[in-house]
Amino acid sequence: MKGGSGGGGGVAPAKRRWRGLAIAVLFLVVLSMLVPLGFLLGLHSGFHSAGHIPLQRPSPSGDRSSHIDNLVRKLGPTLPKDVLKGFVNEAKNETSSINATPRTEQKKGIPIPPQVVMQPFTSKNISRINGKAKMKSDVDESEGFCDLKYGSYCIWREENREEMQDSMVKKLKDQLFVARAYFPSIAKIPAQSKLSGELKQNIQEVEHVLSESTTDADLPPEIQKKSRRMEAVIARAKSVSLDCNNVDKKLRQIFDLTEDEANFHMKQSAFLYQLAVQTMPKSLHCLSMRLTVEYFRDHLFDKELSEKYSDPTLQHYVIFSNNVIASSVVINSTVVHARDTVNQVFHVLTDWQNYYAMKHWFLRNTFRDAVVQVLNIEDSDSYGKATLSHLTLPVEFRVSFPSNDSAPAIHNRTQYVSIFSHSHYLLPEIFKNLEKVVVLDDDVVVQQDLSALWSLNMGGKVTGAIEICSVKMDQLQSYLGEHSFQKHSCSWMSGLNVIDLARWRDLDISETYWKLVKEQVSMKEGSALLATLLSFQDQIYALDRVWVLSGLGHDYGLDIEGIKKAAVLHYNGNMKPWLDLGIPKYKEYWKKFLNHEDQYLSECNVNR
Repeated sequence: MKGGSGGGGGVAPAKRRWRGLAIAVLFLVVLSMLVPLGFLLGLHSGFHSAGHIPLQRPSPSGDRSSHIDNLVRKLGPTLPKDVLKGFVNEAKNETSSINATPRTEQKKGIPIPPQVVMQPFTSKNISRINGKAKMKSDVDESEGFCDLKYGSYCIWREENREEMQDSMVKKLKDQLFVARAYFPSIAKIPAQSKLSGELKQNIQEVEHVLSESTTDADLPPEIQKKSRRMEAVIARAKSVSLDCNNVDKKLRQIFDLTEDEANFHMKQSAFLYQLAVQTMPKSLHCLSMRLTVEYFRDHLFDKELSEKYSDPTLQHYVIFSNNVIASSVVINSTVVHARDTVNQVFHVLTDWQNYYAMKHWFLRNTFRDAVVQVLNIEDSDSYGKATLSHLTLPVEFRVSFPSNDSAPAIHNRTQYVSIFSHSHYLLPEIFKNLEKVVVLDDDVVVQQDLSALWSLNMGGKVTGAIEICSVKMDQLQSYLGEHSFQKHSCSWMSGLNVIDLARWRDLDISETYWKLVKEQVSMKEGSALLATLLSFQDQIYALDRVWVLSGLGHDYGLDIEGIKKAAVLHYNGNMKPWLDLGIPKYKEYWKKFLNHEDQYLSECNVNR
């Protein structure tokens, strides 16, 4: 009995423990079902973390105002102070207006505005209508994304954006490029014969338009329709399933052809540039022909003042030129700035072709009290041995070398070194009675009085010249070869040269030069340069650099103040001031010495 009753009493507590566990499990199962259901029904909005802003109903008192203040404080670091203040004021005004409305309307609730980053006022936010600033109401979403992602770069881009020139022409070229890439692949699909025909027709139309138009102003009025048709056809072509390898191959072919075409145009432009440099402009050729014809019609002006031409006590200037206008500017600019012109005598040495034009021009134009003599250097009857088969002007050599040892080739420095030509070595024979002359190139402009050059003591040197220490002799070895030059000595230039003819004759410089020229016949390019430098070695008197500023024919970066202070401006380089290629900002110093009222200049359109 005791054993049986004891066994029954131990079973009841065990059943109660299992019943408790079963109830706990059941509660957990129900809770696991209620929690997702609660999230679906939005009950979680009552429980929020610090990282989220709950949607709250406005309170009838100042709860909404304090809530807005808290919200603005959260956004404070991203808002400018003036915008922040305005935003708070607007929120308070809105709160006061809400409090004045019936309670039923307040219960509806007002959603909190989304968090945004205010943008600063830039050119993209403001448009101008009739000269007045106006805020844009619709800001492109892509621009807003750019501001958020790239920051101040987008502001800089908008402030420095340049309007694209001829944008429609460029758009048509891009469309033509893409259409040509798709056409071969589309044409191979029989089911797309209609699309292929439309694509071909649009390609031909655009090619015809671009063959006749280089700018947007040249395009026909209906070009917008053509562009839209081309765009629609290209979109249809892209929607067709094609082998991408074929399209890629065609694009690469077109790219290679375009690159070859660009190289061709680059070479062609270089050739045309050299042609324009070496060819006399049509207007100057017209002037020369007109003057030559007029010379033979009118002999009234043909008079000579031979007594002044050979007077050694006067100031004699020599100019080698075949350009009427260029030599006239040199003489006019020299005379205008001279204190005394009575003692000035100019000798212009030219060729047969321009002799009569030069003669007529300087006989019909006067230059104060100065005298001008025109000589034909090719006239063997007058000068005998002191003649050449043709006139040679000062020779210019383009020298390029790196600014430093590690600089790439694209940063090479370029200098144009001008030196004496064959014609210069005839001076002692042509002017036998003269002892000193000043030689001026026809591409110079004089801005100050040059009379101080005649009292210059050159210490027994043959010629005074401007030295270019930016070009050393050792940098010219590729032109000169191995010769006994002082490696670090400076080279020198023609342009403005004071020549002691008596000293020249004593040292027989001309004979030395012709001998060196014969020895260097094998050198095609640097023979004249080498012979000149060797002939005048140790015979150059360095003039003060304030006398001449060179580089106006090739260097865009010269200092304007330096140009105004220089006594002589030298337009050495390819871009001479009388050419269309001349550097515009330097042309004005040359053009002001032209006689703009001259009849021949107007008729031949030289004044433009």
